[in-house]
Amino acid sequence: MSILTCLFLPVIVLAQGGTITGKIISAASKAPVPKASVFLSNATFGTATDDEGNFSLRGVKPGQYDLVVTTLGFEEYSKKILVGAQAITLNIELTPKIMMMKSVTIISNADWKKNYEQFKKDFIGTTDNAKECKVINPRVLDLIYYRKKQELQASADEFLIMENYALGYRVKYLLNNFSSNNISRMIEYSGKILFEELPGSESQKKKWKQRREDTYYGSAQQFYRSLYKNTLTEDGFVIYNFSRVLNQDRFPEEFIQKKFKQFKDINRDSAVFWQRQNDVPKWAQENLMKPPLAANRVLRSTEQEGLYVVTFPYLLYVIYTKKREETYFRDIYRPLDMENYETSVITLLQQPYILFDRNGSVLGNAPLYEGTWSKAKLANMLPVDYEPGD
Repeated sequence: MSILTCLFLPVIVLAQGGTITGKIISAASKAPVPKASVFLSNATFGTATDDEGNFSLRGVKPGQYDLVVTTLGFEEYSKKILVGAQAITLNIELTPKIMMMKSVTIISNADWKKNYEQFKKDFIGTTDNAKECKVINPRVLDLIYYRKKQELQASADEFLIMENYALGYRVKYLLNNFSSNNISRMIEYSGKILFEELPGSESQKKKWKQRREDTYYGSAQQFYRSLYKNTLTEDGFVIYNFSRVLNQDRFPEEFIQKKFKQFKDINRDSAVFWQRQNDVPKWAQENLMKPPLAANRVLRSTEQEGLYVVTFPYLLYVIYTKKREETYFRDIYRPLDMENYETSVITLLQQPYILFDRNGSVLGNAPLYEGTWSKAKLANMLPVDYEPGD
């Protein structure tokens, strides 16, 4: 049996149309649940149930989505669906939420503001798009910084709402969890997201259309779509197998940070030594394996129509030749004869493959992105149903 037939695929409802209708009731009382929020995560389709608990989503672009239902007093509901030509009808029962007392961590207003600034940088981003984003309700966030681990953690019990005036979206994010570690430089988060069009003048909409296209081209979303369409070359992507070996002469990052913090106020010479350790190369050996790979070297189909797998033995080195990189990434290898194109490195983390759909949306555990794609945080995120020219 091949690796593909052994893959764990999510349980989905298969359909082939653009309409999703249904009714939502309480699992306990069987009464209809009115005014519940129903939406497709990472997309622009959302609504609320009527007084009888009914809802309808129409004109949905084909693809796989997480259908999410959330309302006060009930547990969040989520179900994977695959939309195609036939209508989907769902009968959903919501489980009443057992209200539990949460532990309270008291922090000063100054500490909260400091934590919030780091959260914005690590979750929303620092790109030009991020400069035009406004968070409407930041105080819904629970923010805790653990000094010993140098890790910021965040969560929210209701939608975090951000208005993105660069791309023209109101973004509503149900943030389940978020962590940003200043030692490992790893950022991890999970949640559900709904995009809504912002109202605007014709000139604003024209600007948003251009900015959306600028954001899309060269993105991971476009890359995965190009893979399954076999249009990597036409779309400007070049991929290589890539390997690297850690530099054993460099102390671990956590140890460097610990020593620098220990000596910075008491021994200048020692502090300078440990600060200089940051300049020691992280990798002792890096190998870009030429020639470039064709899409069929890393792409596999699955038994589920519309779902694909990317797999590779080491790391995947992705170059986008239609844009030049404006940010310096110290740990990203660049051959001397390579032009300064946008470059990203993909590392597989919890599983030996990446599962994605035709929308270019990664399903399940996401890989680690370094380089250009590491900049693409919430401010640069587009709905999975976005198409250039829309």
